[in-house]
Amino acid sequence: MDSIFADLARSTAKDEQFSELLKRPGLRIERIVSTGQCSPPGFWYDQPDGEWVLLIQGSARLRFADEPEARTLNPGDFIDIAAHRRHRVDWTAPGQPTIWLAIHYAGAADGARGPALS
Repeated sequence: MDSIFADLARSTAKDEQFSELLKRPGLRIERIVSTGQCSPPGFWYDQPDGEWVLLIQGSARLRFADEPEARTLNPGDFIDIAAHRRHRVDWTAPGQPTIWLAIHYAGAADGARGPALS
């Protein structure tokens, strides 16, 4: 793949599409394409590494276990998720690809919340 927009999942795809773009020690960059998928009820991600996420296209709602409301993400919004900060995807736009760029990195277990979305 040489374009973030190449080979996008169709809007009728059952599962999200994960594509590893780069992997190095302590670093992994992936493209995630959602077409209406969300985390299963009661499921929370609790990852051992930090994750910086940029929403490139579409829209989504991301919920953190330590916040009362989900955050809405639109194109250009990004967030840094500290290691072990429990989170889930509450919603992604159906009928169109939502494209995420996720950068997973070692460390960052300090509980940092990252910048607030505007």
